[in-house]
Amino acid sequence: MEVTSHLKWHPLLSDPTGKRTVKPRALGKTMVIDKGLGIHALEDLLQTAGDYVDMLKIGFGTSPLYSTSLLRRKIEMAKEHNILVYPGGTFLEVAMCQGAVDDFFDMASFLGFNGLEISDGTIEVERAVRSELIRRGRDQGYTVITEYGKKCWGSSIEIEDLIETVIIDSELGASLITIEGRESGKGVGIFDENGSCKDADIELVLSQVPSKHLLLWEAPHKDQQVHLLNTLGTDIHLGNIAPSDLISLEALRRGLRSDTLHLGQELPSDYNGNWEI
Repeated sequence: MEVTSHLKWHPLLSDPTGKRTVKPRALGKTMVIDKGLGIHALEDLLQTAGDYVDMLKIGFGTSPLYSTSLLRRKIEMAKEHNILVYPGGTFLEVAMCQGAVDDFFDMASFLGFNGLEISDGTIEVERAVRSELIRRGRDQGYTVITEYGKKCWGSSIEIEDLIETVIIDSELGASLITIEGRESGKGVGIFDENGSCKDADIELVLSQVPSKHLLLWEAPHKDQQVHLLNTLGTDIHLGNIAPSDLISLEALRRGLRSDTLHLGQELPSDYNGNWEI
């Protein structure tokens, strides 16, 4: 067989599930958390796996720790790869505490962010204020992601409050509502102190929200990603993924790792246990 530059992997090998879509995709989005990538590191990430990043969050309040020119370049690079890029919600909480929300919005616009995260993970934010921030973000052209849940150790999901938050936020125009998991993935939200998923809480949430596709699950660890993909399907949205884990997660989504190989297309009905070689 003559090998040419146009030869590609057979679809059943590149995506055994047969379900993965290309960007801009509506399902199965992946959010990567950037905790300090330099220009070259981001360039390598985008060159290697840019097709698998849907959202890039400049984590926590790290945005002002870069030079303005460097951060603008990072944002441009992400947008060139059709990626939603936004500062972490904690930074907007800082702006609220400092009475500098207008300055936050002015700088976010100048830098070129196309997304906005609104959260109350550390401070208390009144419903009216949260709603106004969502409207303001939408009016200024941002894709708005909101977040539910506190960051403190031992915090849990208040189901009724979460359901109400998902409904109101989505009606106001939020594209996704993030379920807090932090970068630690332990002792917060849907994770117990060992980082294991609280399945009963997850099932209760899913039974009452308008759509599971409104939710972005923060799941920084492989075992959490595997569990959620196996339980909820490969088309769920996952976030707080470390850059180094991006390709690994994409392999999980496609059934290209042992943990999710069974998610691939069903074997023929006459399969007798012998592999064709």
